[in-house]
Amino acid sequence: MFVTRSNEVSVCANCGRGEEESHKLKSCTACKLVKYCSRECQIAHRPQHKKECRKRSAELHDEKLFEQPPPTEDCPICFERLPYLNTGSSYYSCCGNSVCNGCILAPVYDNRGNKLDKKCPFCRVPWPESEEEAVERLKERMEIRDPMAIFNMGCYYQVGINGFPQDYTKALEHWHRAADLGCAGAYNNIGCAYDIGEGVEVDKKKAKHYLELAAMAGDVAARRNLGNLEKEEKGNMSRAIKHYMLAVRGGDNDSLKQIKQLYSKGYATKEDYTKALQSYQAYLGEIKSEQRDKAAAASERWRYLLN
Repeated sequence: MFVTRSNEVSVCANCGRGEEESHKLKSCTACKLVKYCSRECQIAHRPQHKKECRKRSAELHDEKLFEQPPPTEDCPICFERLPYLNTGSSYYSCCGNSVCNGCILAPVYDNRGNKLDKKCPFCRVPWPESEEEAVERLKERMEIRDPMAIFNMGCYYQVGINGFPQDYTKALEHWHRAADLGCAGAYNNIGCAYDIGEGVEVDKKKAKHYLELAAMAGDVAARRNLGNLEKEEKGNMSRAIKHYMLAVRGGDNDSLKQIKQLYSKGYATKEDYTKALQSYQAYLGEIKSEQRDKAAAASERWRYLLN
């Protein structure tokens, strides 16, 4: 059997034919460990290569899965990093921007210094006066392929709000479209739909696939969901901890609690829990601002009054 790796001479793993200018060898797309001169040689060599290929493919997948996710964008007003969790910011369909809660609750002024009420903190467009107007704005953003607008429309159909009937099929259609345009949260919602059978048949394999796509794109909720899946359904605590650690780095307090619980039961080490606490504090430091602290305090007061 001929095997070729990146630091060796390139030859076909099946027949040993070398690479020529007129005939380039092609790597196995799954594992990248070996090359072939033709499709026929790849098929013929499959029985010998299958086990090694699957093992290396799984290793490559995990390397990508457990990478630190890409950083979030900055708030377009204060230029501070947006929180990973969507509870720390809001989307405005007038301009298509996501603005942090600190800037949302800060006073808005015009160019003459006059305070403006009920206007977008970024583009100064007045808030929609009716449900119909809000929906029309969202539709306008959808026409220019705004992934967050399409995602939100899917959520309207999921719950059946803002004049839309509850329709899981339409919700999934919108989420698939939003995901194709780069919306990580849409992948998470699709994964959750397959996990519980909302609009589709329960399919745990597909659920995990879409949750992994969301997590790799930076969705913290999906990362936590993957941790729960590994812990509760598969009993794989080491993989669960890896997911929870990445979710904690994105500011997910629930994942921090999960690691604390796993530590108390002996599944996580003291070092794991200490690292999780440090990661969470680092995240809070990165998104901290005076305006956001005021916004958080105001939110807590509101919650207290409502209760």
